[in-house]
Amino acid sequence: MVGAVPAPVHIDAILGQEQAPVSDAHPMVRLKDLHVWYGGQPALRGIDLEVPAGEFLLVSGPSGSGKSTLALVLAGLIPHVLLARVEGEVQIAGLDVLQTSVPHLAQRVGVVFQNPAAQLFNHRVEEEIAFGPRNLGLPAEETAERVRFALEAVGITHLQEREIRHLSGGERQRVAIAAAMAMLPAVLVLDEPTAHLDAEAIALLQETLRTLRQRYGVTIIVLEHRLHPFMELSGRAVLLEDGRIAADGAPAEVFGDAALLRRLGLRDPRYAIGPHCDLLPPCGVQSRARGDTPLVQMERVEAGYDRRTVLAGVDLALYRGEFVGLVGPNGAGKSTLASVLAGALRPRRGKVIWHPETRRIPPAQRAGMLFQDPSLQLFADSVWDEVTMAPANWNLPIAETVEPILAAAGLAHLRRRHPLALSMGQQQRTALAAVLSARPALLILDEPTMGQDWGHLERLMDFICRLHRQGHTILLISHDEKLVYHYVERMVVMREGRIVADGALRSPEPLRQAR
Repeated sequence: MVGAVPAPVHIDAILGQEQAPVSDAHPMVRLKDLHVWYGGQPALRGIDLEVPAGEFLLVSGPSGSGKSTLALVLAGLIPHVLLARVEGEVQIAGLDVLQTSVPHLAQRVGVVFQNPAAQLFNHRVEEEIAFGPRNLGLPAEETAERVRFALEAVGITHLQEREIRHLSGGERQRVAIAAAMAMLPAVLVLDEPTAHLDAEAIALLQETLRTLRQRYGVTIIVLEHRLHPFMELSGRAVLLEDGRIAADGAPAEVFGDAALLRRLGLRDPRYAIGPHCDLLPPCGVQSRARGDTPLVQMERVEAGYDRRTVLAGVDLALYRGEFVGLVGPNGAGKSTLASVLAGALRPRRGKVIWHPETRRIPPAQRAGMLFQDPSLQLFADSVWDEVTMAPANWNLPIAETVEPILAAAGLAHLRRRHPLALSMGQQQRTALAAVLSARPALLILDEPTMGQDWGHLERLMDFICRLHRQGHTILLISHDEKLVYHYVERMVVMREGRIVADGALRSPEPLRQAR
């Protein structure tokens, strides 16, 4: 006898069961006099915050102000997993976070961290998204429906069978968001969710968050430096400064305080550049040939991972003293191209030809690359040891080389700290400082904005501009349109492993002057 076929499960029915109403008298999130210390270093200082059910809260602040610590507390990873001292009260959906296990909290709070690689554990995308529901012991048909919902909501159905290790940073970010959404949490916390996302993915994320809040009543907390995508979605904004709440109110009021934004080093969120900006070079137009020999040239380069081809016959020449922007959607091949130039990935076909004068210098001085995930290139026991490693190896003057870099990166006061004890933004600046200390002829910056407030980023980019004026070649890879248009002189656009446009920006000066 053939068994009965299970009735189909629909996500609306599941969410209707999951999202129990919360009384107005009991906020969904409640923090009272919250203090957090790492060793003797305070990270949060007396935070009082209540978030009603269904609210969209936007949290911002400079690097190191406590945003990521707040996310770790809301997830229960502090104090249950990470070593930190906590005082005060933390309640979410009626649960005492400080007394509730992380697995139990995960059924009510979904968190997506700045570095998606830190929370992805499975081989394939579909397995990762199904991991949480399966661990709840849910029926197979409900798990399948949750996976389908999460894949469609984030726009990654086409990645369902892909191996996670071969995804781009932006694609991994979307997988992490989908995995959190598959748990159907009452509270969704997103820490720098746009750090690796292209314009299309950000638009999908906006629509998904709007639906989760309006249709299903999910409480959403976004911690971000790129504020513009969330201005219309959020009903309330909080600014953190040195572990304290510096402002709390309507977004228009909070971000309308120009003096406060300047003090905190934050951008005016009202200024943004659309994804189809007409300053881009037209498709098919190649930069004019130059008479001098390129610093590095790629000729018909094909490259990829395992059997998958990512670069499909790339021709690209970079010249000494250029400041070039490399843009394109998630998965276009930008990071793979950068890895080939840096010597971290060998081409399958084609050639990478360096200028004859650079062939005898060490590879680290020929090309230095800042990876999307800074933890992959931090090895030393202190910031100072990390940044002085290359000068010591190449017999460069240490103090003369390192001190200006530490000052430009805002790391001078952190020189004795362990790199992995820093915030993500501070780790990013440490990794970049270590790359810069080798004085590479070609500097590759792959998404340098993660965890960075505009003040720190602007000071760091001003230092990089000084290197550029001294003759260094810069290749900047980013989805942050304002950063790219503000600094680069030439733009290269990639799609599906090919270069589709290459040329000078049409009129960059107004954008370079804008703040």
